[in-house]
Amino acid sequence: MSEQHKYDVIVIGSGPGGYVCAIRCAQLGLRTAVIEKYPTLGGTCLNVGCIPSKAWLDSSERFDETKHLGLHGILAKEVELDFDKMRERVKKVVASITKGVEFLMKKNKITRYEGMGSLKGPRTVHVEGPDGGVDMEAKFIVIATGSKPASLPGVSIDKERIITSTEALSLPQRPNDMVVIGGGAIGLEMGQVFCRLGTKVTVVEYADRLLPTMDHALGAELMKALKKKGMEFHLKTSVESVENRGKTTVLQAKTQKGETLELQGDYTLVAVGRRPYTEGLELEAIGVGTDERGRVVVDEHLRTSVSSIYAIGDVIQGPMLAHKAEEEGVFVAEHLAGQKPHLSSDLIPAVVYTWPEVAAVGRTEEELKALGLSYKTGIFPFKASGRARASEESGGLIKVLSDAKTDEILGVHMIGPRCADMIAEAVVAMEYRASAEDIGRICHPHPTFTEAFKEAALDASEKRAFHI
Repeated sequence: MSEQHKYDVIVIGSGPGGYVCAIRCAQLGLRTAVIEKYPTLGGTCLNVGCIPSKAWLDSSERFDETKHLGLHGILAKEVELDFDKMRERVKKVVASITKGVEFLMKKNKITRYEGMGSLKGPRTVHVEGPDGGVDMEAKFIVIATGSKPASLPGVSIDKERIITSTEALSLPQRPNDMVVIGGGAIGLEMGQVFCRLGTKVTVVEYADRLLPTMDHALGAELMKALKKKGMEFHLKTSVESVENRGKTTVLQAKTQKGETLELQGDYTLVAVGRRPYTEGLELEAIGVGTDERGRVVVDEHLRTSVSSIYAIGDVIQGPMLAHKAEEEGVFVAEHLAGQKPHLSSDLIPAVVYTWPEVAAVGRTEEELKALGLSYKTGIFPFKASGRARASEESGGLIKVLSDAKTDEILGVHMIGPRCADMIAEAVVAMEYRASAEDIGRICHPHPTFTEAFKEAALDASEKRAFHI
């Protein structure tokens, strides 16, 4: 094998985990290559996930706000939707960001290979690309191939009328009706986009609440807010089948009471989570172990059962979040360079970018009860926030959970305005093992939404919040 195809590190996959891992490896002096099967870099997140969905959310929010500015004394008449132009803006945002990643690869002298990567040995990777195949060798290999949408028994995704979030991001026109299967982050975010644009959106969820993996209070608050905007919900409902009937879809479901439910829509969006994408890697052939859910098994250093191969992001255990993958990518790069990096896997924030926004970090109240831990609860509603009142954003709350004895913050759960940004303060506090009193004694600017976090912390620490 020529020296041209020998590297210190080969990263398979160029999503947030993969490309950040590659950049950190290069920064640390390791000769690095990245393999990506698609023509553009950035993986699911940048191309058909986080970035385009947030661009749609932002555009749809501006459209919806413009139609309802009368409360502020602003009269906007005959507000019209240009769906094609909105869709084109999203494409331009994606193109700009993916080109930025290409620039970063060149800046950091990272070699990029386009094609499908497969493992041929502990240190050998074969890439089958548009111009043929090539074998590469590296001291270390990092698997960062991400995930793909999951489905349900009885539901066949045809990508025409029965779609995933990928297809929902580039629909040719605004649907009149849409049925969403799944009351998690992806389903609710995309559901709210189309609801704002005038689509009748109906959500079907198997669990007894929205956002079933988050603190119970958040799902209940979010459903109230989304109902006010016109979205409809069927909880405790099991989907049995979905049929494409040409221009419409028909969903058959059954409630926990045994009642039959039939829902029609122009499209049915399947948003029931994601599964690790490892097809074509040939993991078994070289002895890389996976678990019962198809996730690559790793140790505390994110090393697989083959000592020269590591894995990060959605292909391993833990929440399937871009920022989690990035942190793991940096962790692996620094570990390979001989450093002693730190990774707090229990302090990865989760965010739902609906409006109101939902964000959380640490333990939920349900988890603390299940563990038998003694804790204190502090809650501050945004209706008591001066800034929220001034902005007509008085729905939602912040909940702080702290240890009953030490007052150390164990979990923070938010739903309200700008919570996606505010959760970062809670993450910093918990990384440094701050107490609720610590946050309560830190000066927060007035009037801001962040004061609500301080007040919730005061309520948890000593039940001495000032404004409730």
